[in-house]
Amino acid sequence: MPEKKLSSKKMWPLSLCTLVILVDQITKALVVKYIPLLGTSLDGVIQVCGKYLWFIHVRNKAVAFSMGSSLPASLRAILFAAIPFIIILLVFGIYFRNNEFSNLQRWSICGILGGGIGNLIDRFFRPDGVVDFISCYFWNLFGLERWPTFNIADTAVVVCGILFVIACVLYIPSNSKRKGAKNE
Repeated sequence: MPEKKLSSKKMWPLSLCTLVILVDQITKALVVKYIPLLGTSLDGVIQVCGKYLWFIHVRNKAVAFSMGSSLPASLRAILFAAIPFIIILLVFGIYFRNNEFSNLQRWSICGILGGGIGNLIDRFFRPDGVVDFISCYFWNLFGLERWPTFNIADTAVVVCGILFVIACVLYIPSNSKRKGAKNE
């Protein structure tokens, strides 16, 4: 009986992974269909909240902040597609083998995986690069007028990554208490 509970504890968070992938790919398909690829002008920019939130259509063949965009295409394919694919497989393996993750850790891992898979789909099936479309005003902090353009998958990775760190910090004290109680 406990095995079924454990199984559902591991399976339910995968719904978040699936939801992130679906929302990410649907929004990217809508952007590709309805917003022209941003060239040198701001034609096609949809200002949602004035200068604060824009929807635009850009492609990123690199990773965060366009790091690695100057690398040769073959090296980018290995670094930004093959290696993340292997890492995602490893994380899935760890996710299913580990019985010690808290619920928050499981849900946040699945959100991160969903975001990673969403961007990986673009890397394999969109030769022009990952579709990014959310542009936010950044008040010239760190010399940036606008934060680098991102997408739903990126958002899931960042938000769930933060939640995972919080969950790990919260899990440490409760884990220490359990070990202390066992030793007494």
